[in-house]
Amino acid sequence: MSLSSSLSIALQSMQAEQGALNVVSNNIANINTPGYSRQVADLVENPPAAYGGLEFGTGVTLGDIRSIRNNVLQLRLNQETQSQGMLDTLTTGLNQIQTVFNDPAGAGLQGLLSQFFGSLQQLSADPTNIGLRQAVIGNAQSLAAGFRQAASALTAQQQNADQGVVQTVQQINQLTAQIAQLNGEISAAAGSGQQPNTFLDQRTKLINQLSQLVDVQQIIADGNSLTLTTNGGTVLVVGNQSFNLQTQTIGTTGFQDVFSQGIDITASIQSGNLAGNLQLRDQTIPSILSKLDTLAYGLATAVNTQNAAGFDLNGIVGGNIFVPPAAVAGSALVLAVAISDPTKIAASADGTPGNNANATALADLQGQNIISGQNPLAYYSGIIFQVGNAAANASNQLGGENLLVRQLQDQVSSISGVSINEEGGNLIQYQNAYNASARVAAVIASLFQTTINMVGGA
Repeated sequence: MSLSSSLSIALQSMQAEQGALNVVSNNIANINTPGYSRQVADLVENPPAAYGGLEFGTGVTLGDIRSIRNNVLQLRLNQETQSQGMLDTLTTGLNQIQTVFNDPAGAGLQGLLSQFFGSLQQLSADPTNIGLRQAVIGNAQSLAAGFRQAASALTAQQQNADQGVVQTVQQINQLTAQIAQLNGEISAAAGSGQQPNTFLDQRTKLINQLSQLVDVQQIIADGNSLTLTTNGGTVLVVGNQSFNLQTQTIGTTGFQDVFSQGIDITASIQSGNLAGNLQLRDQTIPSILSKLDTLAYGLATAVNTQNAAGFDLNGIVGGNIFVPPAAVAGSALVLAVAISDPTKIAASADGTPGNNANATALADLQGQNIISGQNPLAYYSGIIFQVGNAAANASNQLGGENLLVRQLQDQVSSISGVSINEEGGNLIQYQNAYNASARVAAVIASLFQTTINMVGGA
């Protein structure tokens, strides 16, 4: 071998080690960059050269720069992130619903129900007392206002969930557009023989963000380009093209459903923030509202029926205390008191002013099974239990899901994350190799100069 060959080996080594040093430097620079995957320099031995029946090594080159990632682990992380997104939205919504029925803090209907029936019990002890009659009307008004306030709060939260659907769809469309663009950049880089490591990191991060919003399945088409669909099969991204979701108001509900290319896919959304908002809007809140309406309707109907069975202070057959609801649905939102004259309360059962039999019957409604086979307070307690139990379950599941996601993130980080200790060791290793190659090159350059001087002196 010639001095030129030896010098070439030394110079190639310097270039390869310099490239490896650049990889280490980039890793250290991105140690705190979210979504960054650690890169590794692959040093490849050059093919040997034959001289006089012997084979001599020809040095080293920087063959490739690889990102270290585990696609299977990342896929699991995305799947658990979908569940986490749904549970997070549900927990937040249910905690807000709980405040509507927070009786210890002064919200809720338990105290108002007790006060209303308590005032009727007091009236039965002195049926001609105008002050006690006025107290019944006042407590009835407070109770009706409590129903309206609770129903209004639930309706407002249902509308908030509907707006959450619209906003989440907008976020999904933004992310799918960015992912489609990155698909194109990844394919272009791969097609030109370059490693699209940075683009792959960016796409992985965006897919994880998308998983927080909606259930996502991914299919790798050619090792680089990627197709995304929902678990229900709705196409979101194909190569460098994204397919936007739309929201459209449904006339029967007044809420926004989710459409893809003209097809309503609302029922097929299974997880992510979008599914959480849909479940709150279409299932959880309507169920609670329905029971609240049942309570309001049953209470108003029973009180009105019993009041009509007696006589007021003027000896006239009793009328309605509450405005009769037109139907069960919507009763809580419109419940109102029908009378303002305290003499209209039918406390008497026989028409005589001092009789208290009907007032006692009105008070006794508190313990009678007038609401779907339960008394009013027991039925209301069932509503509170439903909300509290759902909130507790969602919170517990979210806690478990958060722990699982953190464990998966730690596993991903252990594989793809940058270790400052490891990179520090690599830095010293590549630096020493570079310096050694530089010394070899210097020695060979000196030998060249000696040879030139010898030839010139001759």
